[in-house]
Amino acid sequence: MLAGLLFATHEADDRPGTLAATLPFAAATLIEYQARLLLACDAAQIVIVVQRLTPELVGAVARIARRGVAVDTVRSAGEALAKLHPLARIVMLADGLVTTEGVVSALAGEGGDALLVVPGAQASTDFERVGGGSAWAGVARIDARRLGDAAQMPEDYDLQSTLLHAAEQAGARHVTLRLGDMELGHGIERRAAALEDRGRAVLSASMAVRPGWFERLVLRPLAKLAIPPIARRAISTVAVAGAAAAAAVAGVVAMLLDAPATGMMALLLGAMIAEIAGALALFRDEPALMRGSRAAVLVLPAIAALLLGHDVDAQGATTTARLLALGAIAAGGVGERAASAVQRRSWWGTAPAYLAVLALFTLIGWPTLGLGLIASYATVTLAAAVEALRRHA
Repeated sequence: MLAGLLFATHEADDRPGTLAATLPFAAATLIEYQARLLLACDAAQIVIVVQRLTPELVGAVARIARRGVAVDTVRSAGEALAKLHPLARIVMLADGLVTTEGVVSALAGEGGDALLVVPGAQASTDFERVGGGSAWAGVARIDARRLGDAAQMPEDYDLQSTLLHAAEQAGARHVTLRLGDMELGHGIERRAAALEDRGRAVLSASMAVRPGWFERLVLRPLAKLAIPPIARRAISTVAVAGAAAAAAVAGVVAMLLDAPATGMMALLLGAMIAEIAGALALFRDEPALMRGSRAAVLVLPAIAALLLGHDVDAQGATTTARLLALGAIAAGGVGERAASAVQRRSWWGTAPAYLAVLALFTLIGWPTLGLGLIASYATVTLAAAVEALRRHA
């Protein structure tokens, strides 16, 4: 059984009275993000060490518990030991730690005590020194017995530091943090402004599900701008998804009222807002909203192509635009499925990219050319994905 041990004891450096663990981070709070990393490793229980329960912390704990995991707050090693299963494998994250799922999962496997470390010369001042000229990088796997060792110490000792040194004295294995993980933002941070910057980077990286040019050039910068204020104002994912739906409905209505340029731009806006809603849902562990948002991102371009094809053919009394739209939808849909099974290339088409191209050509008055281009783009992407699948097999 895997259990997580988190800490919410240190105050933010630049916000007196506010716990660093409850500072906004990646559309939620830092401690919720840490809990999400543990849940991704199949943690069945989370214990949070606290000194005082602030309203922000109580709210964060309640939201973590809604994710279907047992959550307890404790004030001492003895209380933590009483809550945890005696045979539990415990992954401990430092107060204020920002890291990635890959780093946590590497320490969450089977085995004895282990400490994630960096060479002392490369260590941040927030990383506590351990033996061998190394510094603890904020993640540890410890045996439940370490809590028993810590419980024997005076209660005024810092529990996090006590557990760290108990594991070190028990002969914990040192696991060196990779340089690449440091470059991805791994570190301990207790300043609100710096955490917001790190949160932007994490959210930007989360939008790499389809790492195409449109995601890199448009969606990630948009997420960096939009999501931090959404998190600060505690705007719900439902509200953001509702805004995406409103934009999409407005686009459909505009298309039906023979305003294709306005309709296409509104549908593109709806798809981009839906992407943001999906990123929020991912970090807030709202699977239904995440699935709905991702489905909207795929469906809206198809709706746009069909409505545009119908509008163009109705004006010209032809069927060319409809056929191009259907071809684009078929090739794009099969290509999306094929591409999901292999490593994508940055130039491959994605649903939002097709919609962006179509909106641009509609805006400048060449909708049929836009339909032809996305049909060709989707076909080339499909061919490349199939070839990649063949080589992979």
